[in-house]
Amino acid sequence: MDIKKLVEWNPWWENKDLINELKGTNRPEYSTLLSSIKIKEITIITGIRRSGKSTLMYQMISHLLKNTDPKQILFVNLEDKKLTEDSLEDIYESYRENLNPDKKAYIFLDEIHKRKEWESWIRKKYDLKTNDKFIISGSCSYLLRKEYSTLLTGRNLTFEVFPLSFNEFLSFSNLRINEQNLKKEILLVKTKRLILKHLEGYLNLGGFPEVLFKSKNFKIMILEQYFDDILFKDIVDRYNLNSQKAKDLALFFMTNFTGLMSLRNLRNSLKLSYDTIKDYLSYFIEASLFFSVDHFSYSFKEQKTLASKVYCIDNGLRNAVSFKFSKDEGKLAENLVFVELKRRNKDVYYWKNKNEVDFIIKNKDNSLSAVNVSYTDKTDEREINGLKEFKKKYKKTKELILLTKDLGKKEDEIHFIPLWKWLLYP
Repeated sequence: MDIKKLVEWNPWWENKDLINELKGTNRPEYSTLLSSIKIKEITIITGIRRSGKSTLMYQMISHLLKNTDPKQILFVNLEDKKLTEDSLEDIYESYRENLNPDKKAYIFLDEIHKRKEWESWIRKKYDLKTNDKFIISGSCSYLLRKEYSTLLTGRNLTFEVFPLSFNEFLSFSNLRINEQNLKKEILLVKTKRLILKHLEGYLNLGGFPEVLFKSKNFKIMILEQYFDDILFKDIVDRYNLNSQKAKDLALFFMTNFTGLMSLRNLRNSLKLSYDTIKDYLSYFIEASLFFSVDHFSYSFKEQKTLASKVYCIDNGLRNAVSFKFSKDEGKLAENLVFVELKRRNKDVYYWKNKNEVDFIIKNKDNSLSAVNVSYTDKTDEREINGLKEFKKKYKKTKELILLTKDLGKKEDEIHFIPLWKWLLYP
């Protein structure tokens, strides 16, 4: 293999300052991911397409370049058509022979799924204790745990990257909130107005990093393209699906997100078989385009028998392609909260009896938290009654939360918390 094919992906070999053009904006929420460069285990970065995985790899490289010889760092984007005929071993050997024969190497392999049997190749290098640190990335549907867990058990740390959190969204927009002032509720009126204005944009147009600074029309066009790339490249092509059926079903879930979904009941309205709907939804979930939330119960059978709720990875993606009949602010707020709970690595369910609770969280100490989302400042008895009914039935409930537009108080054991504040300070 000709080493020249790798030069354009590694501009720091010539001038290490060129990394500044690639590293983007720092994302402190992924500091643990960046720190994983120091340990021998393989760092695996996964997440929905366009969520910022490659940029985080460049940020790791930027940190390395402060005290590491640039030629010890190899970055390869395996989607590069010039590299199609080159195996991972070809690339590795060419790099070692031409640039770094004996020093420790930091090897970044972006879009690793483009090489078959990559798991076996990396495991062999790891088990042979070669002087290498591997950092690999790929979209969720290609880096499923089940695909590499057996081969890489105990050899890797996996990090899932999401679109921007609201905190990151504000930071990218150059609005930084003093956490201590937020805790003490010491905020200027002007600052709060800016937060609420940005929340409206975040609520409707989501958090994909590269979309943030585009005009609204371009944002929609870019998000539509993201949807097509995720659907067709990461799902349809991977599983050899019927493209029209996949798109129709994805648009149905986009339009009806946050709602209860009985797959058996969907058969009639969508004219698709139960198995087709079930399989396609599982592929959407594997790609992190959608998430499925089960009914809360200590009975596993009851969890799986009752209908599930479906949420989307990003509000902007949803709004760009769905058939909308209203502003859907309540649903958008609920979806936002769910994605934030996933970002915080929470174990999430919903609950429904006479009343409903949007989210039940199983805490690590086996206690429960119940959260309803009401994107308004009017007292909604249904939301309140749902929380109270759940706590009456489940004594382990330690926290009742009602997320509002801007109302903050505590009443009858219920914490009323403005959505913007909950997003910024958990």
